[in-house]
Amino acid sequence: MGLLTFSINVTLDGCVSHEVGIADDETHAYFTALMDAHGAMLWGRTTYEMMEGYWPAVARAEVDAPPAIRDWARKLESKAKYVVSATRSDFPWTNSHHLIGDLSAAVQALKESTPDGVLVGSVTLANALDRLNLIDEYQFLLHPLIAGRGPTLHERGLPDTRRLDLVSAEPLRNGTVALHYRRAS
Repeated sequence: MGLLTFSINVTLDGCVSHEVGIADDETHAYFTALMDAHGAMLWGRTTYEMMEGYWPAVARAEVDAPPAIRDWARKLESKAKYVVSATRSDFPWTNSHHLIGDLSAAVQALKESTPDGVLVGSVTLANALDRLNLIDEYQFLLHPLIAGRGPTLHERGLPDTRRLDLVSAEPLRNGTVALHYRRAS
């Protein structure tokens, strides 16, 4: 059975807005390697729609992009993408699949059928999955910024504290720190 990993950019004050952070070749290379290490992506509808509106065009070279970003886009194009949505059922982007039914059962089945693991990149969905105790690992790219505004990690709260074990902490040249945690047993 694969692990369910939540990964996101986060600032020092907990902001997880996709508009805040260092978006350079190094961070894109980090997320490309992380995506490569997992068998599938899992998103909520809002994140899927944000991604489908841009990345397929980058992969097709319809948008000018540096090599690291184009590499991310091409790999994302071929990656299995699962989407949780109660309001949309048509997901035409290559290798996209609608995850339906009971969220807990559907995600557990996805974990069981994806030995290389599943990478979650949607904040609201990750919060719901964390409430269901389904997230096994957390991989955050901590940016040396204080946003002062925007959505924050778990702003809706959790029913209890999550104890985590540090797997690794790697500083990047751009000042961010790649943090990898696993849920404590």
